[in-house]
Amino acid sequence: MAQVASDSEFVQAGRSLAERIANSRSEHEVVQARLTTDERVLARVTDGIYREPSSALRELISNAYDADATEVVIQTDRPRFSSIRIADNGNGMSPEVLAHVVEHIGGSAKRSPGGGDLGITQIDNRFLSPGGRRLIGRIGIGLFSVSQLTHSFQIITKVKDDPWRTVAVVRLRTFSDEASDADNGPYEAGLVSIWRVAARDIDASGTTIVLTELQRHTVRTLSDADRWYRVQGGEKPPRYHVGRLESGELVSDEGEPADSLPWKDTDDGLAAFTSLVDSVWEELRTGNSRNPSIDFLFDKYLQTVWELALAAPLAYVGAHPLMVGPEDADRYVFQANKREPARPLAGGSIASALEVEEDIGTGKQPFRVFVDNLELRRPIRLEGLPSTSHAIKKPLVFGDRVREDFGGVDAARSGGPLEFIAYIMWAPKIAPIEHNGALIRVHGASGTLFDQTFLDYGIAETTRLRQLTCEIFVTRGFEAALNIDREGFNQAHPHARRITSWLHASIGRAINTQKTLASRLHKEGRLAAAAGHVAELDRIAKRTWRQRQSGSSEPPPVTWAYPGGGSSSMVDSIRLEPETVLGERRASPAAERERMTLAAIAQILAAYNLLENLSPEETNELMKALATALRAEP
Repeated sequence: MAQVASDSEFVQAGRSLAERIANSRSEHEVVQARLTTDERVLARVTDGIYREPSSALRELISNAYDADATEVVIQTDRPRFSSIRIADNGNGMSPEVLAHVVEHIGGSAKRSPGGGDLGITQIDNRFLSPGGRRLIGRIGIGLFSVSQLTHSFQIITKVKDDPWRTVAVVRLRTFSDEASDADNGPYEAGLVSIWRVAARDIDASGTTIVLTELQRHTVRTLSDADRWYRVQGGEKPPRYHVGRLESGELVSDEGEPADSLPWKDTDDGLAAFTSLVDSVWEELRTGNSRNPSIDFLFDKYLQTVWELALAAPLAYVGAHPLMVGPEDADRYVFQANKREPARPLAGGSIASALEVEEDIGTGKQPFRVFVDNLELRRPIRLEGLPSTSHAIKKPLVFGDRVREDFGGVDAARSGGPLEFIAYIMWAPKIAPIEHNGALIRVHGASGTLFDQTFLDYGIAETTRLRQLTCEIFVTRGFEAALNIDREGFNQAHPHARRITSWLHASIGRAINTQKTLASRLHKEGRLAAAAGHVAELDRIAKRTWRQRQSGSSEPPPVTWAYPGGGSSSMVDSIRLEPETVLGERRASPAAERERMTLAAIAQILAAYNLLENLSPEETNELMKALATALRAEP
């Protein structure tokens, strides 16, 4: 390992940091520098503004995406978590880019005019990567999100056609509120040692970040140490986990494997991850849980994997929600006129109806993320869902496309144009329950989980809200509303207010459509049930008549007539008076069902010749008594 230089060696007159890095030719020619932030407040990044390990890893995945990587591989030594390695095959960092990162934390060149000169954006479009991707990163703190996990890490990076690979060891400094407020200028966020080593793979490019000496709280979080401690006290363990440690040793119950995983050892990465997603829905199919939750179903490591899959710009584990077919969901698009009901689609996809790309929110170029033996996909599935007793048997998916220019209001006040595509799905069950909410993606990526308040939806629709999930794909705008950690946004920003307004109105429209459809299906079901009931009663009465009255194939018809309406022969018909038999019951499906039942009973009684010696009045009194008995509470 290279020796650490003295403070006097940090500054070499007349030479920029980039030049010094480029001229380093071995691990014995170490360049050292101070990490500085462009604004003092951004120094807090090195203390971890990100709340979970998944947040830090998410930012590194986003950096790889912005660098045109097609593959990111995250390797851990689960469940020990003594180290984490994140490798991508993106463009890598040249000495100039690495120098800019070191000297300007929080001063990203990605969206600045200098981004093209550094090769991290297109020359003529600072919002696109060299490969044409819309950039996710904004302010240049993503790399240092690892401060959530460790205060010391290594960067190994190389650009294509460079015969040298650059290695940097970073040691981050803990921010202190005790520092003098009078201190102006750049804040020193840490130290970095950099050297270059010869590379044989000249054509290769990419960046690897190696995290060692993980912070204690990081290890405890990823290994779910606190939960396993509670398990020892009697709490139920997670159904699926990667194993637990005691005193640094992997332990298990006698005769049981150390881990409990929903995939097979022989599964490839995609099959294994698909099994992970299926395990949530399997909870519903088997009846193990009516409301599956990843918080209870998975340990913290598997939850982290799930959250990474949800956040990254990846393909879905199944069909894209805007591409789901009629065999799996009833599809609708919202009309421009809010008073118009959602328009059902007979054929085609929601994407084609909205005239949007089929890969909206997932990116045109291939992008794959692996975590240990799992190949991640967005863990959202709309097809092949478990059967349900609900009147509506399939999910309802509502799509919409919104373009908002805010009436030409100046961009300084409106934030500029906003464009997004979205869907709302209703289903009898949303699984896992953490997906019950609204998720906003900006250029395919998300820093948040599903907002289960639906951005503070205030109308009391408790049951139906639990049956909704929504994704909003922002294709233009909204970035200025995002917080620094991308895990929240400024709700007062015009773009946030417009999305909130759309969501709340669209929830109402979706719920109204669902209510109308459910009401129609319930009515159709009642009519079908009534028809089936009448047909069954008719079969029973006719069968009984044929068995008891040989030579006559049909029982006498039952007529309902009011007193004074004439008389008929009992042989030819059975005359019943509604007011006498049924009383003052109002017309309803239940009353009609009762009439049909009593008519069949009368025909069965006639088959046994039990009505022959009764007068019409006695017959009606008998049927009244039977009606009263049938209505009696059990």
